[in-house]
Amino acid sequence: MANAVTRIPLSASTQGQGIKIAATSTPGTLVHTTGISLTVQDEIRLYAYNAHTADVLVTVEWGGATAPDQNIVQPVLFKQGLQRLTPPEDLILTGSGSVALTVKVFAGTTNVIIIYGSVYRLTP
Repeated sequence: MANAVTRIPLSASTQGQGIKIAATSTPGTLVHTTGISLTVQDEIRLYAYNAHTADVLVTVEWGGATAPDQNIVQPVLFKQGLQRLTPPEDLILTGSGSVALTVKVFAGTTNVIIIYGSVYRLTP
């Protein structure tokens, strides 16, 4: 049986608009929440824009806040447009069967990083 793939906005986004990152430490600003199901996979694509006048270090809390296990840390350069935060292969999260997982982001400077992205939701 074929899987259904649906492209959806990040769950914390309003109509696909960017999400401003206010948090400067854990827990980060919520970007996306998966469903609860173990079989529904969310392939999440994240991009960041830096509106500051200097580079800003960004931490993506992928499915939880345990450092370094669930952290993706990288600088977002200023005046560079959108920069990809997830690798080209994309990363997948699923719920635990009873609990949804979250993707949160915090940055070294408040309210200057904007997160954009989408989710390809694969349903068996």
